[in-house]
Amino acid sequence: MMRSGKLIETIRIETPQDSVNDYGTPTTGWTPRATVRAERIDQTTEEYMRSHGASDEEAVSFRIRHLDSVANADRVIWKGQPFEIRQITPIGRRKGLELRCVRVTP
Repeated sequence: MMRSGKLIETIRIETPQDSVNDYGTPTTGWTPRATVRAERIDQTTEEYMRSHGASDEEAVSFRIRHLDSVANADRVIWKGQPFEIRQITPIGRRKGLELRCVRVTP
C-alpha cells in the first residue's frame, strides 16, 4: 500500500528524443515527461573494477503512483543527477510502479 506521507522525494522522468543536428549527426536529447512525488525505498553504492578502472555504481529504488508508458529507455532525474531506469515493477492493478535506477560514475 502506498501512503501519500511517504512520497517525500521529487523526481523528474525524462524521455529520449532523437534528432539530427545541422551537420547531419544524430543526437539524443531528453524531454521532460512528468515530475512526480516518490518514495525512496533503497539506496546502495557499490564499487566495480572495469576495463577503464574502478567505478562506483549507485542504485536507488523509487516507488511512484502509476504512470502510463514508463519505459526502460526513460531516465530519472533525482537531486540534479540522471539515473538510468533498469527495472520497472508494477504494483497492484495500476496502483503504482517501483523503479530501480542506476547511476554509474567513472
